[in-house]
Amino acid sequence: MINYQINTFNINQNSKKILLIYTGGTFGMVYDNTVKSLVPFNFNQILNNLPEIQRLDFELSILALPEPIDSSNVSTEIWLELAAIIRDRYDLFDGFVILHGTDTMAYSASALSFLLENLSKPVIFTGAQLPIGLARTDARENLITALEIASSSIDGRTIVPEVSIYFNGRLIRGNRAKKQESSQFDAFNSENYPFLADVGVTIDFKFPYIRPYLPDLPLKVHEQMNPHVAILKIFPGMSAEVVSHFFKLSHLKGVVMETFGAGNAPSKPWFLDELRKATEQGIVIMNVSQCTGGRVIQGKYETSRGLQEIGVISGKDITTEAAITKMMFLLGTEPDIEKVKILLETPLAGEMDLI
Repeated sequence: MINYQINTFNINQNSKKILLIYTGGTFGMVYDNTVKSLVPFNFNQILNNLPEIQRLDFELSILALPEPIDSSNVSTEIWLELAAIIRDRYDLFDGFVILHGTDTMAYSASALSFLLENLSKPVIFTGAQLPIGLARTDARENLITALEIASSSIDGRTIVPEVSIYFNGRLIRGNRAKKQESSQFDAFNSENYPFLADVGVTIDFKFPYIRPYLPDLPLKVHEQMNPHVAILKIFPGMSAEVVSHFFKLSHLKGVVMETFGAGNAPSKPWFLDELRKATEQGIVIMNVSQCTGGRVIQGKYETSRGLQEIGVISGKDITTEAAITKMMFLLGTEPDIEKVKILLETPLAGEMDLI
């Protein structure tokens, strides 16, 4: 790990302490005149690119992974490493900001929401659509605001004690977020849950939607995830051979099945037979909607009634990103498959509604 300490102008003995964790991504790139291209910048020179940090009124420490990664290469090992970093420094800091590539940020934020049980401090993911080394970058505002939110408190109580994503004026619950844009600054949205804050001239926190502050519960950091899961996207005209081969994947333990609309899928006998055989072999199947908004209501239409009878689990209004990471988490920590099925339908970190 590479560590840096930033001295701001306004810190005192009562100042909040924030840890900034840099994993990689578009954010940390600057233009190098020597090679005439964008290259990763050295975080001990962060004040050259973000002099605004010196105006902050909290103590800032920076930890950079020794080898920054493209977010497309994020894995369960990285999620477990991030959780361990927060666990080992939890008592030293009041909040955490994680700089991360946007492509898989919603997956990482979802994963940490499950791994960090009883979290009572902010863990805020942010990043950028344009590198910090470009003139029109969104990196500066995203980072400065994420840091401000991470340090925000009322009467000594942190305001946002959960894993979230801050991007382009929106604070979103991490396990409710989806990346919706690759070319606009409003990269993330949350169709099934309100924003935790809207940011303009002021930061307008939406207190009814923020998880309660529970400082008396000890943080429990989980250390296992099971990567033997897969996503099956249903599409018109899919063949029996494709589905059959899919469920024969070696070591497959769980499947997030993306269905149409409110959880509908083909009602053809061959399709239901393949699902039935999979569930009988102990493979857990969770039904989530391909729609960005709305929810799965199994049994509402005839085309989803068969899934319910087989034992396919309703994902309700969960996102695919939260569903697959929740499945990895539960299959890695809970040996009882029947309990895994119950917990998949149970909100653990605000990732789904009960009804």
